[in-house]
This record gives sequence, C-alpha cells and structure tokens, in this order.
Amino acid sequence: MIRLVLLLLLLAVPARAQRQMIAVAHPLAAEAGSAMLRAGGNAIDAAIAAQAMLAVVEPQASGLAGGALLLHWDAAARRLAAWDGRETAPAAAPPGLFLRDGQPMPFLDAAVGGRAVGVPGAMRMLEAAHKDQGRLPWAQLFAPAIAVADAGFPISARLSAQIAADADRLGRDPQARALLLPGGRPLAAGAPLRNPALAATLRAVAEQGADALHLGPIAADIATAVRAHANPGFMTTDDLAGYAPRLREAVCAPYRTWTLCGFPPPSSGGVAVLQIMALLGHQDMASLDPRGTPSEARVLDAAHLLGEAGRIAFADRNRYLADGDQVAVPLRGLLDPAYLTLRAQLIDRDRALAGPRAGNPPWSAGAPLAAQPPQPENGTSHLSIVDAAGNVVAMTTTIEDVFGARLMVRGMLLNNELTDFSFLPEIDGRPVANRVAPGKRPRSSMSPTIVFGADGLPAAVVGSAGGFRIIGHVAQTLVAMLDWGMDPQPAVALPRIGAANERIELEAGTSAAGLAPALQARGFPVEVRTMTSGLHAIRMLREAGGLRLKGGADPRRDGVALGE
Repeated sequence: MIRLVLLLLLLAVPARAQRQMIAVAHPLAAEAGSAMLRAGGNAIDAAIAAQAMLAVVEPQASGLAGGALLLHWDAAARRLAAWDGRETAPAAAPPGLFLRDGQPMPFLDAAVGGRAVGVPGAMRMLEAAHKDQGRLPWAQLFAPAIAVADAGFPISARLSAQIAADADRLGRDPQARALLLPGGRPLAAGAPLRNPALAATLRAVAEQGADALHLGPIAADIATAVRAHANPGFMTTDDLAGYAPRLREAVCAPYRTWTLCGFPPPSSGGVAVLQIMALLGHQDMASLDPRGTPSEARVLDAAHLLGEAGRIAFADRNRYLADGDQVAVPLRGLLDPAYLTLRAQLIDRDRALAGPRAGNPPWSAGAPLAAQPPQPENGTSHLSIVDAAGNVVAMTTTIEDVFGARLMVRGMLLNNELTDFSFLPEIDGRPVANRVAPGKRPRSSMSPTIVFGADGLPAAVVGSAGGFRIIGHVAQTLVAMLDWGMDPQPAVALPRIGAANERIELEAGTSAAGLAPALQARGFPVEVRTMTSGLHAIRMLREAGGLRLKGGADPRRDGVALGE
C-alpha cells in the first residue's frame, strides 16, 4: 500500500525542474534514478539505477539479460559518446537460423525459446560507461532495485494485461509460470510481485560487476537454458565470456537551427530519423501544426509529409543498414546532404509515392544487396536523463519482444533479439545486409536522440519504445518540439502518425484515425492500429533566469518525468 501511494504521488509531480530530471517508463525507476542524482551521482549513475529497477518492474520490456544503446553527453569535456550494448549472435549461429524447409519460420516459432536468444550486452556496456564516467560506487546503484525485488511492488494494469495476453507462452516456462502465473492465473492489477531470484542476481551483479552474468554459474545457467530448450539455440559460455561492448561515434546532422545526434549502426534508428528530418527540412513544417480536425488541410498535409518521409527512409533502411562491423554500410552516403536533397524531391504534396525504393547513395561499395522484407519488431523501453552538471543520457533498452524469449533464468527473462536479423539470408541470390552471422549484432530500430542548439549545448533528449515504429515516433516528436513549439508532454502524447515500411500507420481511437480516408485517396496504404509507443523526452531551455527543464512521459505506458 505504501508503494502504491508513492506511485500515485510521483505520477502527480509536474514535469518541471531547474537542476535535473529523469523521464522513464515506471515511477519506481524514476525514483531510483533520482535517488542517485540526489546522492551526488551523475546521469550515467542514474541510468544504471533506473535500468536495474526496470528489470524488476517492467520485465516485459527490458532487463539484465537484454541489450541497450546509450548516448552520453559529457558536459565538462563537451564530448558525445555512443555506447553500444547490443546483443550478438553466438559463434555457432548459422545463416539459416530462422529457416524451416527453406522458408522463414513464423515469428513466434522463432522467438519463443532458446533459438533467438542473443548474447546479452546491457550490463557489460553500462559497466564500461560507469568505469569511464560514473561517480557513485557501482554496488550503490543496485540497492533500490534489490530492495523492490525482495519486498515486491504492486503491478500495473498494463503489466497485468500483458501477462494475461501472453499466459499460454509464459506458462510453458516453469520459472516464468511460478512468478507471473501463480496458481495458473495471471497476476491481477495491484497484486504484489516479488522476485527474490532476481534480487539474488542483482546482488551478484552489484558485487561482481557484469562478470556475474558473463562468467561463472549464472552464465552457465543461461547457456544451458538456451541450448536445452525444446526450441534450442546455439549460445555457449564462451559466447558470454567473450562479449564486449563498443564505443562508437554518434551520427549527427543539421536540422534548421539545431543539430540532431542519434545512434549509428547496428541501429538503423539514428540514420533513419536523421533522413526523415532532412527530408522534412525541405518543407515548411511550422505551418502544418497538426492540432486540429482531420478535415483541415494543414492536419492532413502534416500526416502526408511525416508518412512519406518515413516511407522513403524505410526503403533505404531495409536495403543498407546492418551491423557496420560486418557489413559495408554506406553511412556517409546515406546522410549526404546532396543525396538527401535528391530524395526529398520524390515527395509530392498531393500524391503518395508508389512503392518507395531504396536510393543509390554515394560511397556505396560491395555486392548489390537485397532489401529485407518487413518482419515484426517489438518491446523496448527508453529513459532520458539530465543531471545538475548538464550531462545528458538518452538510453533505449530492450529484450525485443514482449517478455522476450519467454525463457527465465534466475529471475531474468532472456531476450529474443536474434529475430531482429533478417530471417532470409539472401533473396534472388543477393545477400541481405542484416542476415545472421556469428558474432554479428542484429539491426536495431532504437533511436536515442540528443538535440543540440546553435550554442552547441543540449536542447532536448528523446527516445521511444515500439520496435521499428520507434523511428516514426521519435521523428514526429522532434517535429512537434522543434517545428510546432510543443512542450515535451503534449509532444509525446500526440496521436501517433508514422511510416511502417511502405504503409502509413495511424493511432486508433484518436483524431489521427480520421485521416485514413483522405490519405488513402492520395494513394497511401494505411492501417489504423493501437499504438504502444513509450516516448520519454526532456527539453532544456536556457534563459536569463537560468536553466529550465520540461519533461514528458508517454501516457500510453506507466512512465513519469521526475525532476527538481
């Protein structure tokens, strides 16, 4: 009851601050991060504490056995770093991992069990970032999550509904069944969820660092669970021991008076968001404020442009983007201003482009690539943090599908991240860039983004959950804040409009759904569907009176922006 009251109080806190702020997918995670900031920690410390708590309170989306991509702005050094904790394919993973009789497996046949479990990277990456930039002792960062895992917390209506919807698959795993389906019935909203096994795992990580997961008995249990499952995978303890995070260079590009920075490959998100924004930069988006009725031309035109720019970016994404450590990604060409100006000329304000195709960016090299067909992407969580020293973190974290592989080890749900690879390794004799290969990182859509003002200082930080829809969610929110002058909270709450490969998706139950007939009349393939974005944004405003922070948490999830 005390924790339930705490939840309600935190949800009521206005998303305004002058020193520091965290926006994340659960109030207890926001409080865990805030506690580290109050204790003298920085944005990296807060991110680690929040991620540990998310593993407890949002197990369906992220956790210790998943991956994460983190952008970090070091205010003192004026340095932007991109920390890559993306999962990797085991050394023995074959190109046809997801083929059955030469054909792609149904998604859930591939995702559930050991086959799709990638070597986790989140904790190794956070450990490396902490060694480089953290301030508080590593073990201190896990104390809030350990306490909640031991004592329990009342689960939200959203988590309860997700458990119920996935009860059949969760029920096949003994540990998941005992934790989430006690007595064979899904936990009801408000029911306490205690996870002492996860508390013990968190203690081990707090004491031993990421070695607790990658070496020794926990690693052995993970590898055994993956290989012994009825749908077995290929992971070994050597794969876990050999995992290493990567420190990469962010991708950045101008947008009007700002500079936008996102995550490079293996994420497709940074490049795709920057491409969308570059295409929209050729349009007068400020005149197309979407807050109106579907019958208004400016509302329809805003949806048209958001969708068309996204469709063009997705065409490039599906052909070229993959793990740049193993594939020659024409990164420079995809973000070349002249190339993007040519791509922008494809946009007709009155009619949809028929079947957008990948372009031919300069500096392309290697064999011709086949475009990867669309396939499901789900899951994830995002957190945005600004600390009192001006350091900024944008981190998106995932176990891929809802509840990942539905395979639990020591209180942790394992990821099914390998289903982010193309199920088809080649098409018509041409290789797919994002095909499975040993040690390769599957292409991601995670799009942690930091916006810099003309003064070179951070002006906004944003990211989202939502699989491949993350790209459109983030691009729409950037336009809302930068072109339409919206504060973060209304920006992240906007009815969602965005591309999903060749089609435009509109959020059901909102005014956006009313745009479907007019967009279809313009030639767009349209789908109206429920959206489960998980946007978390912070705006940093520097004025004569000092710094003002405004935060926004997506009302579609359980998150909150908390600051002081």
